[in-house]
Amino acid sequence: MAANKKILLAFYGDDFTGSTDALEFISRAGAKTVLFTEPPTAEQLKAFPYLDAYGVAGKTRALSPDAMEKILLPAFEQMKASGARQVHYKVCSTFDSSPTVGSIGKAIDCGAAVFKNRIIPVLGGSPSLGRYCLYGNLFARMGIGSNGKIYRLDRHPSMSKHPVTPADESDLRLHLGKQTNKKFGLIGVLQLDKPVNEWGNDLAENEEVVLIDALYESQLIKIGEWVNGLSSTKQFSVGGSGIEAALGNYWNEKGLLKQRTAWQKIEKANPLLVMSGSCSPVTAAQIAFAKANYFEEVELDAVKICNDEIAESAVVDKINRLLQQQKNLIVHTGQKTINNLSSEKLGTALGNIARQAVEKINLQRVVIAGGDTSSYAARAMGIDAVEMIAPLVSGAPLCKAISNNKSINGLEVNFKGGQVGSENYFEMLLNGE
Repeated sequence: MAANKKILLAFYGDDFTGSTDALEFISRAGAKTVLFTEPPTAEQLKAFPYLDAYGVAGKTRALSPDAMEKILLPAFEQMKASGARQVHYKVCSTFDSSPTVGSIGKAIDCGAAVFKNRIIPVLGGSPSLGRYCLYGNLFARMGIGSNGKIYRLDRHPSMSKHPVTPADESDLRLHLGKQTNKKFGLIGVLQLDKPVNEWGNDLAENEEVVLIDALYESQLIKIGEWVNGLSSTKQFSVGGSGIEAALGNYWNEKGLLKQRTAWQKIEKANPLLVMSGSCSPVTAAQIAFAKANYFEEVELDAVKICNDEIAESAVVDKINRLLQQQKNLIVHTGQKTINNLSSEKLGTALGNIARQAVEKINLQRVVIAGGDTSSYAARAMGIDAVEMIAPLVSGAPLCKAISNNKSINGLEVNFKGGQVGSENYFEMLLNGE
């Protein structure tokens, strides 16, 4: 692939909802950005000559380490060849992972093998999302874009009970240390007050991965300066969208990017279709609120729609009839943990149902809720890439779909992680600004 010297940042997200989160923060910084569903080829990048940054919405959050390696090694090589100055492996802001599922440690090992940086920075906090890292320990607000209480990660009412990767350790060095053999250092919250050129003074020679605390938004610009200065060629990093915020803030200060503040007005979209595979109590509260305010629900038998084409067809017919009556719909799988049902199967089924609804009804806007299932749902809908339309709730922008399917191309889409939003989230997506 011919290198493109203009690209400042390329990021690989471990799921679709997290990838649109990163898309939002680097777009807010003024970077012209497209988020692809697969690593773009040189020819694809030529079709977007205006890009400052690009992302890849992956699906590694739901995969085994071996499956991750088969995807990430060639993906990172392709991103390296694109000439991007910074390459970021974007993870959920609560670092959802384990040694057997969505291993962030495996991603670190793959990044080290391809980029061969002396140090791999891992940004622990994303303050604007209510994620705070202090002396290596992660604290998370209950609900992004809400006024929920803040909990240490291993005591978080939702994350400690995650159905696939429950958080049992708040110290990210210990959490990630179960997933890689690399040695961890720390740039603690007190060090952040020192000049950036002194940050590495206390790091040991054998510390290959450096976790960075983040408590306040104001600290991000110095973090961006440090990450940007680690390598003169290509630098690999790991973390939530705090990386995009940090680098974006620093590039704004240096004049490489001009912060964007004006966005397209979001109009009302009626009827609105919401497809949810999320088991989060935050999403459950949002569904309950929506049912009491302008929405009807269709609760799915997840096992049936994943294994029975007739059952899926019947659901599609029911949804289309209600949408034709201008009913705003929330289609969800309930709050039960579904054993032996993969994120791939469930996400693909939800995406197929949404695609058929859009093809029949010609909807303006669709919401997909659920981090583990979102990547598969997007692919089943036939989405090849998205661009940001406007911010709505921090971490979940409204986007425009790019697709070879004429019904999907131009569709307004919103991908919401389980922890995102206050209880009136779906009503906000219905009414816009």
